[in-house]
Amino acid sequence: MKGKVFLAVLGFLYIGMAGGCSQPAPDLRYQIEVDKPLQTMEHFGASDAWSMHILGLWPQEKQNQIADWLFSTENDANGKPKGIGLSLWRFNVGAGSTEQGEASQIGSSWMRTECFLQADGTYDWNKQQGQRNFLKLAKERGVTKFLAFLNSPPVYYTQNGLATNTGRGGTANLKPECYEKYARFLADVVEGIEKHDGIKFNYICPFNEPDGHWNWVGPKQEGSPATNREVARTVRLLSREFVNRKMDTQIMVNESSDYRCMLRTHQTDWQRGYQIQAFFCPDSVDTYLGDTPNVPRLMLGHSYWTTTPLSELRAMRCQLREALDKYNVGFWQSETCIMGNDEEIGGGHGFDRTMKTALYVARIIHHDIVYAGAKSWQWWRAIGGDYKDGLIREYTDEDLKDGRVEDSKLMWALGNYSRFIRPGAVRLSVSAFDQAGNLIPGGDTDQKGLMCSAYQNADGSYAVVLINYAQEDKEFSINKINGKKTRWQVYRTSDVEGEDLLPVEKVKSGKTVRIPARSIITLQSN
Repeated sequence: MKGKVFLAVLGFLYIGMAGGCSQPAPDLRYQIEVDKPLQTMEHFGASDAWSMHILGLWPQEKQNQIADWLFSTENDANGKPKGIGLSLWRFNVGAGSTEQGEASQIGSSWMRTECFLQADGTYDWNKQQGQRNFLKLAKERGVTKFLAFLNSPPVYYTQNGLATNTGRGGTANLKPECYEKYARFLADVVEGIEKHDGIKFNYICPFNEPDGHWNWVGPKQEGSPATNREVARTVRLLSREFVNRKMDTQIMVNESSDYRCMLRTHQTDWQRGYQIQAFFCPDSVDTYLGDTPNVPRLMLGHSYWTTTPLSELRAMRCQLREALDKYNVGFWQSETCIMGNDEEIGGGHGFDRTMKTALYVARIIHHDIVYAGAKSWQWWRAIGGDYKDGLIREYTDEDLKDGRVEDSKLMWALGNYSRFIRPGAVRLSVSAFDQAGNLIPGGDTDQKGLMCSAYQNADGSYAVVLINYAQEDKEFSINKINGKKTRWQVYRTSDVEGEDLLPVEKVKSGKTVRIPARSIITLQSN
């Protein structure tokens, strides 16, 4: 790839002249360097957790609307995207708390899950039907990558007979004699879903947030802690099982609950900290996974709790990237939503359909991709209730058999990335210059103003995402690419009703484009 793209960002400094006004004076100029490729993007995704086992049994037209919003890459007659085109879908493999009912000690039936494995050791492939329906709906709409994750081993294998840890400590809630059985269960699930549903799990995560202190206390939800050694033991056994069965599903580590656990110890001890080093430094003999078949040189981590203050939002991701580079490890941000520390938008309580949450999350996406070098970015729950953890809000009837759903600006904000940055896209370096032509370090990211990232898709098209966090409008122009004028379609998401990836205009290189205050736009080359 050769050549450069220039985006001149214009402010509102107008100079009066006799007979009229001049063009706006450029405040910044973004230079997108096509000959300086960065990471290759793999996918954007979300999970089916705690919702799809119920909504996946609703009337088919309701399921289709949800699936279109989440997975469709089609446009309507006016050129407006029907959905956000997620390219990866996360499937929560259940541990059996649903079958236990109230005895599971998990109070909400929404947070309980069925298990394919039965007490007698046989499998019931009629379980988790609602979730499996959405696997098929995703595939029908073009999703080709599927990830299976587990919060707990099956209850038949756990030390306390439950899928929740109930304060038993920081070790894996897995009987010592059941490690190999757990590995066989995971392989059986991957093979079983492919056989019965035609869905292949490309990835599987045997633990979810094993370092999270919440996992130690229970009993609100399924979960199990684990030490790095317990994770490594499980992964090695699963790797051996996959090799013996000639399966190529990749085993992912470590779904860390907090970036700080990947870099050092955080709210725990050395047995659960320093995870990048533990799994991918050969000196870590007891836990090294770098030469384990089916295990990519890749870390999965969750973006929770490191989003404030703004200085930490950037600095933590720079530290993470430095550590990943040291050990030559890739990175996926594989889960996040709004938590209590996200005070700028009022914390997690109360679903928000507006750009307030949408912009806040878009800023996190930008930082995870630009500073941590994330190749994949995944939201937590696709659908939630009265909390800021769902892209879509559900209002379910009392009998759980039907209900209604509504979209959010958050969902469409994610769509500015997921819909236009397709698997295999290469992120391109962006530089910023002031009026005098001086380079502004970190100028692609004004955390309270404009944030810009650019990509070239595998088909050669370009996508540029611009977040305007400011309270005032901004303007910019795009110069020629490789000396040729390019025609751009501009899509906008804002608090204006109907502006949800709305195609607002087409512009040629060199023409001025306005981005309203508190909005996100994506420019796609034609």
